[in-house]
Amino acid sequence: MSSLEELMVFRDVVLTGNITRTSQRLHMSQSSVSIQIRNLEREYGAQLFDRTNRGVRLTERGEVLYRYAEEVVNLMLEAREAVPEGAFQHRKNIDIGATFTIGEYIIPLVAREYHCRSTDDAIGVRIADTETLAWDVIDRRLRLALVEGPVPNDPNLVAEAFWQDELVVVAPVDHPWGRRETISIEQLKTEKMITREQGSGTRRVMELALARNGLDYCDLDIRIELGSTQAIKQAVRCGMGIAIISILAVQEECGLGRLAVLRVEDCPIVRSLSILTHAKGRLSAEERSFADLLGDRKTLQRLFPPPFSGSG
Repeated sequence: MSSLEELMVFRDVVLTGNITRTSQRLHMSQSSVSIQIRNLEREYGAQLFDRTNRGVRLTERGEVLYRYAEEVVNLMLEAREAVPEGAFQHRKNIDIGATFTIGEYIIPLVAREYHCRSTDDAIGVRIADTETLAWDVIDRRLRLALVEGPVPNDPNLVAEAFWQDELVVVAPVDHPWGRRETISIEQLKTEKMITREQGSGTRRVMELALARNGLDYCDLDIRIELGSTQAIKQAVRCGMGIAIISILAVQEECGLGRLAVLRVEDCPIVRSLSILTHAKGRLSAEERSFADLLGDRKTLQRLFPPPFSGSG
């Protein structure tokens, strides 16, 4: 009889269309993923995937199994959520996924507000990129995630925007642009740039906004890619180049005059910050309370006052 793990691996390969990506997401070796698929093929006596240069795709028989696998896996995951947590626990845990900007600059302020409202619930935050967190919600490893920018189009995902964030150009204060308020989009090609890594929500939003205005990411003079906004700010201050990052991330530096902030003329770079949940999932009372706080517009405007509140 097929194991739940085999069905979950099978489902993941279907969703990613790639054994390598599944192995990376599930922290398994490629050979282990292939073995799980072969076990299912032997059990059902059918080839489940056709191999292509771009990955794998379901065969006709594979599509039949996928419909059942999806139902079985979802039912098992729903059962896990439906079983109540131990009644003896007086202190609840809230497990949240958050992208880097949200985790570093929004969660601490919102968590403080949450605790000031009468609760001592422990809040655990897992920091990762948007794509990774979206998969964690789809696979029920997380029930609540806060992400930046475009969200994968998947029927199992529900995305609800809670804030509008603006991305701005940051430069050293002694840079020739240091006293300017705007630059043209063409001027971005004349400077060394520091960006986030591939897979970052910040980078994806930047790429899309520039592309809409006729500038390809490949036209930029990228000198270094970093996996942390904090590292990018330090690199900018050291004179390694300019960067495009969230205005939420430079509140302190702007207030202290340590970084110059500019906008790109006729090219607003904005993104929604969203709450991700599973379409068939359920939040605990504590998670729902936290999500409701993020929906309180007046509170967020107080926590992130102008001029650093984004464009929303």
